[in-house]
Amino acid sequence: MDSKRITVDSDLKNAFHIRKEVFVEEQGFSLEDEFDEFDTLNGSEHILVYHNEQPVGTGRLRVVDGLGKLERICILEPFRKFGLGKIIIKTLEEIAKEKEISQVKLHGQTQAEGFYKKLGYQTSSNVFMEDGSPHILMIKELANE
Repeated sequence: MDSKRITVDSDLKNAFHIRKEVFVEEQGFSLEDEFDEFDTLNGSEHILVYHNEQPVGTGRLRVVDGLGKLERICILEPFRKFGLGKIIIKTLEEIAKEKEISQVKLHGQTQAEGFYKKLGYQTSSNVFMEDGSPHILMIKELANE
């Protein structure tokens, strides 16, 4: 199990394929809402996570108002039991630290709240709807580690 920062278009296409399979095909989000202007090598920091050298998960980090925002975190269904989500989060947090960002946030689907809490995130909002799905704002201070 390994992760790497995406630096070439072919890896970015792998990330897009994973996101389409998870968010569009599995969870029913619209294709138009899934991809945006930040889906470029310059628009965000994107990563892939691997299982047996196969890309099976992805996530991205953007800097928004001085905070790191973790987004588009997903893992293909057959690989969700291997602890890869934690690797994605930790890799994105490390990238944020490299950028001297001390606080990160994310809009997590409500069913993932417990997962993020185990990684040190605090719930900072009531439930809100995003793309037709219930989400919550979660925040973590990176300086405390």
